[in-house]
Amino acid sequence: MSDLVAIVYPSEAKAEEVRQKIFKLQSEYLITISDAVIAVKTGDSVKLSQLVNTTMTGAASGSFWGLLLGMVFLNPLLGVALGAGAGALSGALTDFGIRDQFMKDLASKVRSGDAVLFLLIQSMTSDKVLNAIKDAGGIVLTTSLDEKREQHLRDALAAATQAKPA
Repeated sequence: MSDLVAIVYPSEAKAEEVRQKIFKLQSEYLITISDAVIAVKTGDSVKLSQLVNTTMTGAASGSFWGLLLGMVFLNPLLGVALGAGAGALSGALTDFGIRDQFMKDLASKVRSGDAVLFLLIQSMTSDKVLNAIKDAGGIVLTTSLDEKREQHLRDALAAATQAKPA
């Protein structure tokens, strides 16, 4: 079962820095993530920075299959165009990992300019991962961790946030 963690950072750059640390930890087999998304609130809107652009992936695969099908019917350009359109549409309707609407709803509750890092964690070595990211600070928005692990995460990030000069 996967765990969801959402941490608020004061900027998109800080959230991206932590996401890159998470990717490094994943390459060291200390954490396995299914999804890592940054949601940035600007004004009244929320922009998602996802790992996988399903629209582009769908368009690319649709173009390929459309080209093959178009070659069979001797009209490869029409096949590519129709395949790309159908692929982009199916990709746009596909939701991978954490639900987009869920992330937008949560991120809409933070201050404008803040960024929320959403992580869908399959497994992790908690103490080593926490030691690697705690210096970045942040405020835990929500988690699906058990109460003890959630409180440990909150305390570690709060200590780092309070230790920084204003």
